[in-house]
Order: sequence, then structure tokens, then C-alpha cells
Amino acid sequence: MTSRLDYAHAAPEGMKALGAVHSYVGASLGKALAELVYLRVSQINGCAYCLDLHTRALVAEGFTVDKLALVSVWREAEALFSERERAALAWAETVTKVAETGVPDAEFAAVSTQFSEKELADLTIAIGVMSAYNRIAIAFRATPAAVKRAAIHA
Repeated sequence: MTSRLDYAHAAPEGMKALGAVHSYVGASLGKALAELVYLRVSQINGCAYCLDLHTRALVAEGFTVDKLALVSVWREAEALFSERERAALAWAETVTKVAETGVPDAEFAAVSTQFSEKELADLTIAIGVMSAYNRIAIAFRATPAAVKRAAIHA
């Protein structure tokens, strides 16, 4: 994969603004939950760069390989995830796939049992900002750190 554009260099103020939102959400929701949501959104959107980044962040947060390996099928492995994590993952899926789901009232009701109004707004902001990052990284072919390391050792 060849990078098309160094978007952080081309638009530093824009990336700084996105970074501020990213930091805000991490502080509001907690880093581990935010990173879990970022990982799931990135899986849905197919962003290799973000999958690499958020998997590593979750390892740093103490997530086990067992749990990380099953994020994409969390419903089948629900015992590994807390009720709050499951609610966040379900909301992340329905909001990320908004064109398909329309974000049903039942999904809103379910997530509302686990999150306050502010937390739910912040969770939705997290989903939106990650979808923006995914689109930027995919559009400009951001190279995952693992791929860069493999190329150095090849």
C-alpha cells in the first residue's frame, strides 16, 4: 500500500481539531471504552490503519487477546464484554451503518439504559469522529504501523 497524501501535513489545523474531539471523547467515556468503540467502527468501515492503531491501544489498556480477537463477533462472545461495552458496541454498529439501519428506537432505548444523555451524546460523537478518521485514512492510504515494520524487516 502506497500512501497518497500526508493529510496531517497538508491540513494540520483540521487534524488538530479532530484530535481535540478524539481527546475529549476519550476523557469523557474513558480511554478503554472509547478505544473499543473506535476498534469496532474501524472494523465495520474496513480501515486497516485504524484497526492496527486501536488494537495496540486496547492492548496497552489491558485487553486480552481473547477479547480483542472476538470484538467483531461480540454478540457470540458476550460473556467477555460488560453490559456497558455490549451496549456501546451495539450503538456503534447501528450508528456506523446509519444508511442501512436508520438507528431504530429500540436501539436507542437499549443504549439509554447504560449511558446518561451526555454519555450517549459523547458516544455518538466518538462514533462520528472515528468514521471521519477512517474515511481520511482509507482515502489517503495511511499505512498501518505493522505494515511499516514488516517492510523495514523485509
